[in-house]
Amino acid sequence: MPRSGAPKVLVIVLAGGEGKRLMPLTADRAKPAVPFGGNYRLIDFALSNVINSGYRKVVVLTQYKSHSLDRHVSQAWRMSTMLGDYVAAIPAQQRVGKSWYSGSANAIFQSLNTIRDERPDIVVVVGADHVYRMDFSQMVQQHMETGAACTVAAIRQPISMADQFGVLEVAGDDPTRMTAFREKPSDPQGLPDAPDEIYASMGNYVFSADALIDAVSRDDTRAGSKHDMGGDIVPDLVSRGEAAAYDFNANEVPGATPRDRAYWRDVGTLDSYYDAHMDLTSIHPIFNLYNYAWPIYTHQRPFPPAKFVHGDQGRFGEALNSCISSGTVISGARVNNSILSPGCHVHSYTTIDDSVLLDNVDVGRHVELRRVIVDKDVTIPEGTKIGIDPEHDRARGFVVTETGLTVVGKGQSVVP
Repeated sequence: MPRSGAPKVLVIVLAGGEGKRLMPLTADRAKPAVPFGGNYRLIDFALSNVINSGYRKVVVLTQYKSHSLDRHVSQAWRMSTMLGDYVAAIPAQQRVGKSWYSGSANAIFQSLNTIRDERPDIVVVVGADHVYRMDFSQMVQQHMETGAACTVAAIRQPISMADQFGVLEVAGDDPTRMTAFREKPSDPQGLPDAPDEIYASMGNYVFSADALIDAVSRDDTRAGSKHDMGGDIVPDLVSRGEAAAYDFNANEVPGATPRDRAYWRDVGTLDSYYDAHMDLTSIHPIFNLYNYAWPIYTHQRPFPPAKFVHGDQGRFGEALNSCISSGTVISGARVNNSILSPGCHVHSYTTIDDSVLLDNVDVGRHVELRRVIVDKDVTIPEGTKIGIDPEHDRARGFVVTETGLTVVGKGQSVVP
């Protein structure tokens, strides 16, 4: 525990996720590097939260197709070296044997040198691919008050959704004391104060540093372990009576509104990724990107302002209920309920509805897009229709989900 005064905190961001369910968006990048909301990458939300919480010593553990992620971290996340602050991307290095990371706990075990070098009192461990706002200093405070070795952030969810999460069970007389951690249970127990709700793990943890070192070291030699933070480390500490739960609903973020309080989204599938974007286009989105008291930081590239041109003879450059990023030109086209990322160009007589376009997409004339995600650097020829006929989209090599959402991969060739 702290030597004196405020605890010394190191943050570890687990950013090695492959993100198979987000293919083809993860065909060329790690899941935390997937763009979101026009200007951002998914990792920006985790990093903004820990920086806004006052923690400025951060390591990002990367592994799968990490080039774009490493580049983004190096460009966007530069701290004051004078004060000893840093956000450092650390790739898998085979420091322990000749194997790569075999799980989130193993990633930390193979990176224990970062903890020993920094000598923190507390280690905050967070995932890198969720959309939310959170003040981690409040969770750290509860962790210190309870004296637990590990505290797990939990969000309330309907009990009917228990089979989709790792579920925390807590004591009736002490809602911070964790009594069990169960992965996707079919017979969940409701919370003592809300029988129709469960605590779902958010994948965010606070550890006392010595306890984390001990836990991942023991796990490394445990037969049958999958070396996973939620599946192995937390249940082990629960069995020792050393794990606590933190109710995300209690977290107070400056500038938050009643609508976005305790907002947390796992955008791990194409449909959930798309739905989170569509929320941003609504008149009153649940997640408020315009909270300047708790900003989401990212790398701001030197794009000019967005531009809308033509306004006569049936050519109207307009966007309604949409988020239009810098460097985008809408030339005589109509955009509705959509998000256009930096550098897009939409030509005349085109209609884009309910769609998400990532960076540098060029959309030709007389194109129709409906419920489509288009990854970076795609050119859509004149007269093309996507999202109208799912079978035709599949025949052209596009991914089509069960809900009928069409996804065009990065740089994919599009035949009109």
